[in-house]
Amino acid sequence: MVTVELDELEAVYRDGYERFLRVASVIAGDEALGADAVHDAFVRAIRSRASYRREAPVEAWVWQIVVNAARDRRRSATTDDEWTPESCEDTPSVNGSSDDPLALRPWLASLPERQRTVVFLRYFADLDYQGIASVLGIEVGTVSATLSAAHARLRALKQQEVER
Repeated sequence: MVTVELDELEAVYRDGYERFLRVASVIAGDEALGADAVHDAFVRAIRSRASYRREAPVEAWVWQIVVNAARDRRRSATTDDEWTPESCEDTPSVNGSSDDPLALRPWLASLPERQRTVVFLRYFADLDYQGIASVLGIEVGTVSATLSAAHARLRALKQQEVER
C-alpha cells in the first residue's frame, strides 16, 4: 500500500492554503470556520494518509477532505443547513473592494449547494473539471452540467437585475 508522505502533504498545504481557506470559508459561511475546516482537513489527511489510493492527485484528495470538513463546520455552526449571504457580509471581496456592484454574493447564495460548491471549486480553487469530479465523487459530465446550470441561473439573476 502506498501512503502519502508528510512532506507531500506539507507541500500541498503550503502551496494551496489560501485557496483552501477561500473555498472553505465560503462553504462554512465564515472565515474563522473556514480556517478551522482547513486545519481539521489536514489533520484528517495526515491521520488517514494510509488510505490514499493514488487514483487521483494528492491535491484532489485533499480538496475532498477540505470540502467535507467545511460542510461539517457549517452544519455544526448552525441549525439552518442553508448557507446565507448574510453569513459572509463581513468577509471582504477578493479584489479588496467592500462594494459588491453585481450583488454576486446573494446570487451565489441562491444556488443549490452542489452548484455553489462546483462554482467555488472552479473559480475560487481553480480546479479543472476532472479535479472537481474527483473532489465531489461525481462524473466529469455532471460537473459540466452543474456548472452550466449555475451559469444559467446567474445569467438569469443578472438579467432580472438589469431589468429593474
